[in-house]
Amino acid sequence: MVAEAVFNRTSSAPLLTRGHAALAGLALAFVCGLAVPASARVGAPRIVALGDSLTSGRGIGQKLAYPAVLQQRLTDSGYDYEVVNAGVSGDTTAGALRRMDDALDGDVEVLILALGANDGLRGVRVEQLTANLSRIIEEAQRRDIRVVLVGMDALPLHGWAYSVAFHRAYEQLAARYHVPLVPFVLLNVMTDPALMQRDRVHPNEAGARAIAEIIWPYLEPCLRRSA
Repeated sequence: MVAEAVFNRTSSAPLLTRGHAALAGLALAFVCGLAVPASARVGAPRIVALGDSLTSGRGIGQKLAYPAVLQQRLTDSGYDYEVVNAGVSGDTTAGALRRMDDALDGDVEVLILALGANDGLRGVRVEQLTANLSRIIEEAQRRDIRVVLVGMDALPLHGWAYSVAFHRAYEQLAARYHVPLVPFVLLNVMTDPALMQRDRVHPNEAGARAIAEIIWPYLEPCLRRSA
């Protein structure tokens, strides 16, 4: 059994729903691998999804990952954007900070910032997590790129106080920089076996679609329609 942690977004305290067996298996989920940009009209403004394995599509491939689902949703809704999957499995906020300039290069209008899960697994100090995400947000805003921040939660591997502080860091960042905050995208996905791969860590194709549905209401207000 893989442990699952669910955090109540109406409360400041996380709630553990299952046992702690095989928690170490979660760490195996976030290993190296690169994702590739989703396709759209050449020359269209870009939406960059900067993240880890949840973004890159580990186990299902980038063509089925949530950025690709968002690409189709954009096209169907009359928006002219290219969604770039800048997810790297195993990445941390520090790793993303190092590749930020390349990820934000070109005609980028929106950044979906979905990082921190691996920081939580490794017990990275919340202050460092906050500093790394702050620098990415600030650089994006300096370039007039709108940011959608995706909240992440930390399993109670490093104590409840750490998990609570980790949870609150995203709320504080969203308030400080006036950016929309997407609730933890695995909140209702991780507990549904029909939406998860056999590792019970990564979403399957249906789970990726569910994640895209969670992100969409926060992303759409940041978009402009084609002329």
